[in-house]
Amino acid sequence: MSTPKVRRRARISVLIVATGISVLSFLLVVAAWQNDRTIASDEGRATAEVLSAGKLRSAISFVTPDGVTHNPQLGVLYPTNLVAGQRIDVEYSKEDPDLVRVSGRNASVALIPAASVIVVTWLIATPVLLVSKRRERQGVSSG
Repeated sequence: MSTPKVRRRARISVLIVATGISVLSFLLVVAAWQNDRTIASDEGRATAEVLSAGKLRSAISFVTPDGVTHNPQLGVLYPTNLVAGQRIDVEYSKEDPDLVRVSGRNASVALIPAASVIVVTWLIATPVLLVSKRRERQGVSSG
């Protein structure tokens, strides 16, 4: 049988984890928005070739007007629905050509996944917290 102290610590742990996941999801959207602002502040445009395509990362290669070929180490931002060999329009920061996104896409594509993570986190955490609180109350009233 768990003690009230253990139950309280477990409830606090669930609360901390759920809050941490929510904050990280929010920060992900803020970071995407900041990247978009950086690109928009000194925007360059190019046509890129998709070298490899994945759900989370797609590698691309493009040439800037100065003739330099860029192969961003972290891939392209907002890479969904890309196919290896595809040619796509991209927007990049002239100051940092490794910061590049698929043309026409922006941080708004991160809103639904981030919000979904937050909602699912709290859909799991809330019942756990409520059950734990109820058991703590039952333990206090019967003890």
